[in-house]
Amino acid sequence: MFDNKGKTEIAQLGEFGLIDLLTKSITLTQPSTIKGAGDDAAVLDFKDKKVLVSTDMLLEGIHFDLAYTPLKHLGYKAIQVNLSDIYAMNGTASQVTVSLGFSSKFPLEAVEELYSGMLLACDKYEIDLVGGDTTSSKQGLVISVTSLGYADENDIVYRNTAIEGDLICVSGDLGGAYMGLQLLEREKLIFLENPNIQPDLEGKDYIVERQLKPEARKDILNLLKDLKVKPSAMIDISDGLASEILHICKQSNKGCNLYEEKIPIDPMTYDTAREFNLDPTVCALSGGEDYELLFTVKQADYDKIKHNADISIIGHITEAAAGCNLVSKAGVVHELKAQGWNAFKGE
Repeated sequence: MFDNKGKTEIAQLGEFGLIDLLTKSITLTQPSTIKGAGDDAAVLDFKDKKVLVSTDMLLEGIHFDLAYTPLKHLGYKAIQVNLSDIYAMNGTASQVTVSLGFSSKFPLEAVEELYSGMLLACDKYEIDLVGGDTTSSKQGLVISVTSLGYADENDIVYRNTAIEGDLICVSGDLGGAYMGLQLLEREKLIFLENPNIQPDLEGKDYIVERQLKPEARKDILNLLKDLKVKPSAMIDISDGLASEILHICKQSNKGCNLYEEKIPIDPMTYDTAREFNLDPTVCALSGGEDYELLFTVKQADYDKIKHNADISIIGHITEAAAGCNLVSKAGVVHELKAQGWNAFKGE
């Protein structure tokens, strides 16, 4: 997709020259960062906190399509999806490491653009980029990000600690990222058939941004702390609402009832799903990549969260024997099944 004419070949710099160039503008802001990029290893000091670590890999052709994904957005997203995992543990994200594999089709300017998006995300969320690696790749662009964070032991929230009777809550709205992807894929096919036709994304900014430039929900953790609410279990929604609540239920040995009418779906997501002859609820349940937080709270916390516009109460935890169910708007009970993203099937 790149015209290398007039571009700088990375081979001119070499690996260490590239690393020096990419890391020269990094500013360290975290007190826990003693030594960042530039030595054999970063040095971090979390004192009496528990350390949280999470890693995600993004592969060209599996997790993203460069035909419609700007490199700056991709870099931003690569950081966000990792920070989301730390926030899902009720932790504070503080550092990331970034490893890149790319072919000779990527000039220096392309790699700088990707990196600029990463640094933008780090700056916005007050994260230090403290190291990583670069290498050549014959399989397209490969991005691997490891995020580090910390939390007091008593503050950490796991997936396996939901209790019968707990309320099931979700931040934001669901299905938007999936519908943004459907829209981008459609416009790509139209363009391939006729390159003279420009993409028609007018009025769809919200769902396109939900796909290309998601935001990890650090703000929800701050909100819950202000409300003095600690979730009993939590997970981020990367693979779809159904998959994630099933993870919580399986690991907690519990069941659940979700109520279709309570699932938050943005009007643009709803209308676009209908345009594509898709069920908006199915998109919310199985679409994935929303990176919202799904969590359970005690019934005693209901009054603290019931009027908050950023949190929707969508069901409750039941005993394991009751199973995991979706109650439709018509009151019909359906078994809840995971039909979201499968990284090994690419669907």
